[in-house]
Amino acid sequence: MNTEVLDELDGRGLIAHATDRDALQAELAAGPLTYYVGFDPTAPSLHMGSLVQLMTARRLQQAGHRPLVLVGGATGLIGDPKAAGERSLNSKDVVAGWVERISTQVSRLVDLDGVNGATVVDNLDWTEPLSAIDFLRDVGKHFPVNRMLGRDVVRSRLDDGISYTEFSYVLLQSMDYLELFRRHGCRLQTGGSDQWGNITAGVELIRRATGERVHALATPLVTKADGTKYGKTESGTVWLDSALTSPYAFHQFWLQAEDSMVGSYLRIFSERSLAEIAELEDAAVQRPAFRLAQRALADDATTLVHGSAEARTAADAGSALFGRGELSVLTPTVLAAALAEAPHARIEAGQALPSAVEVLVATGLASSRGQARRTVDDGGAYINNERVLVADEPLPAGQLLHGRWLVVRKGKRSVGGVEIVRGT
Repeated sequence: MNTEVLDELDGRGLIAHATDRDALQAELAAGPLTYYVGFDPTAPSLHMGSLVQLMTARRLQQAGHRPLVLVGGATGLIGDPKAAGERSLNSKDVVAGWVERISTQVSRLVDLDGVNGATVVDNLDWTEPLSAIDFLRDVGKHFPVNRMLGRDVVRSRLDDGISYTEFSYVLLQSMDYLELFRRHGCRLQTGGSDQWGNITAGVELIRRATGERVHALATPLVTKADGTKYGKTESGTVWLDSALTSPYAFHQFWLQAEDSMVGSYLRIFSERSLAEIAELEDAAVQRPAFRLAQRALADDATTLVHGSAEARTAADAGSALFGRGELSVLTPTVLAAALAEAPHARIEAGQALPSAVEVLVATGLASSRGQARRTVDDGGAYINNERVLVADEPLPAGQLLHGRWLVVRKGKRSVGGVEIVRGT
């Protein structure tokens, strides 16, 4: 058993807060500790922020400890209060479907087998049978209202109003920790620093209800170099579900990591040693054009979430689109997913295909036909990685990939796609 797992987490920048770190360190060193992390199904998939918690759970499990992964079939029906405005409540059927999908996702990222195999639990199992009277007597009794009103998220909502439903969310999440303590001997909850108030409320509930002292640990929020939060990108949330964010788009997201942040992301989202990550950080400084650290990050994160085959395919697709590989090896599904992330257009074609000028303008790689012609004349236009020599003549029909796609490139870095739609 790895008795220095807290130092490992610290070295990877994964500890923002902890309750009595020395006591937690002692319990971790004494033997296998059962811990939990929870996810509310407020969408059909987990996202990049959730991956921080799953990586923390993986590292604790690899150190010999036993994870419980809670998918909140009950708390997902309520929703953690937002800083502004009430959440829209989803139907029970919708939430139940999301619980199933998310349970499958987390099962791929923690090990369910072995002596410390993970257990996936649903808080609806103990919340649904509970009567309102028992909930108020056994849980509500331990929560002073004045302290609940002092919570930042509640205080920020008092002027505009907050429903009793959202106001009570902290009681439900705290009860989860108490139930897992009683049912599984759980003695540690982990989560994001934005959940610290809810997590420590669970610690306090266990102390008040049982007299036992348990632990909490929070990870920092992942941010960009300017300190703003991740979670939203130009193309939307980075989901862990391949149907919502393709493996290619997922791989590209990490490939675009800022030089100043790639080391931090590697420590969180890669299982490489800290020494190897330090070497990659040095390479990012010495040879930034090679983007070795970003490639390692993209490969590692995509392998964890989607598997090694999808990671390799995503990397190959990126190389092919930018002229460093063969486009012919990409399947229609992979090619379509890759081009969906680039400027793209649909062009109806009759007997003849459009010209290079037309596709450059249609994809936005050229702002006008004149600029498109100059790009061709300067040797900077490529169709399917072949340099275009004639600007205004129809492209050869044999250039279509899978009978419908053209990959358009301007210079080395600007890529677009055209889907040719045949008229009837």
